Amino acid sequence: MTAAAMSFREMNYAVFAGEPLPHVFFQPRFEPWYDWQLRAGLMPEAYRELGLMGTYDALGCSMRYVHYYTGMPDPIVRRIAPPAKVTVHEDGPKRLLVYETPAGELVEEQQFTSDATWRTIGFPVRNADDLRVLRSLYAHISYSFDAERYTQGCEFFGDRGEPQFWVPKSPYQALAQWWMRLEDLIYALVDCPAEVEDTMRAIDDSYDGLYEELAASGLVHIINFGENIHDQLFSPRYFERYLIPFYQKRAGQLKAGGIYTHIHIDGFMRSILKYFADLPFDGLEALTPEPQGDVTLEEIKEHIGDKVLLDGIPAVLFMPSYSREQLMASVERIVELFHPRLVLGVSDEVPQGAEAKEAIERIRMVAEWCEGHG
Repeated sequence: MTAAAMSFREMNYAVFAGEPLPHVFFQPRFEPWYDWQLRAGLMPEAYRELGLMGTYDALGCSMRYVHYYTGMPDPIVRRIAPPAKVTVHEDGPKRLLVYETPAGELVEEQQFTSDATWRTIGFPVRNADDLRVLRSLYAHISYSFDAERYTQGCEFFGDRGEPQFWVPKSPYQALAQWWMRLEDLIYALVDCPAEVEDTMRAIDDSYDGLYEELAASGLVHIINFGENIHDQLFSPRYFERYLIPFYQKRAGQLKAGGIYTHIHIDGFMRSILKYFADLPFDGLEALTPEPQGDVTLEEIKEHIGDKVLLDGIPAVLFMPSYSREQLMASVERIVELFHPRLVLGVSDEVPQGAEAKEAIERIRMVAEWCEGHG
C-alpha cells in the first residue's frame, strides 16, 4: 500500500510504526461535544441527520476510540464473583452503589448531572478499614478482553482509524480517582502506607488475566492507558514509586504481544516532564500546552524523545475567545515540531460548550489544511 492510497486506519498505524504518511494525520476527539450539542438542540440539522460517525466522515477526520459514544460495547469486561456483589439503589437524580464483600460493605454516592452522566459525590473508601474491605472486593474482581465485542466494534468503526480502547487505571490512579478522595489517599499513604500498598497489589492482581489475554489476542494494535494524569494528583516521588513500575510491567507485557501503547496525560505536567522520554509507552496523549496547560510546545518537544504526540491543540482554541488565526498558528507550530510522529488532535477534546457552527468550521479548516501538508 502506497502512502498516497492510505486509509485513516492505515495512517493511524503508520504513525506508530514510523512508516511514510501521505499528509498530516488529523484525529480530533469531539464525541462529547457532539453529544452535548445534540442533546441541547444546538447541532445544525445537517449534522444531526448525519449522526456522530457521519459527521466525522463529512469533516474528513479520523476517529480513535471504538466504544466512546458510538454505542459499541467496551471490549474490557469487569466481573464481580460471588459472594461479593454490587447493588444499585436509585432515587431520582441520586443513586447509591453498595459493594458487598465478605469483609463488609462499601457505599458510593452518585449524582446525575446536566450532561447526563453519573458523577461520584461520595467516595466509598475513606480509611484503613475501608481499604481492607476494598481488598476483599478485589479478591472477587476480574477483568477480561472480549474479542467478540472488539470485533463487533471494529466492524462498526470501519477504516476511520485504528480501533482503540483503554485499559483500567493503574492502582494508584484507581484509588485517587475511583475509590477515594485525593486527600484521603494522601493521608492514608502517610498514616497506613502498608494498607494502601497491599490494596494497590490487590488491584494490580485483578488485571493479570486481562493483560495476558490482550498480549495473546493478535487482534489489537494500539491501546491507551486512560490514566488522566495531572501532576497535582501525586508528588514526583509517588510517581516514581507507584506509577512508573506499573507502567513498565503492563506496557511491557503489551509490547511483547506486538501492541503499541500510549498514555493519557491531560492536566498540568511540569513536575513530571523529566520522566516522559523514558516512560515505556510509544505515545503520549492529550499533553496540553499553553495557553491552557502549564508548559510550552517547545518544552514538550524537548522532553518526549521520539515518542508519538497524540493531540497537541489546546482545546480552548476552539472557543470564540480565540481567533481562527490563533488556532491555525498553533496547528502549524505543532506540525513543524512533531510531524510525522504526530496524531494531531485536540488536547483533551473539543469543549462541549464550543458553539456548534463555529466549531464545525474550525475542525473542517484544520482537516483541510492537514490534507494539503505532508
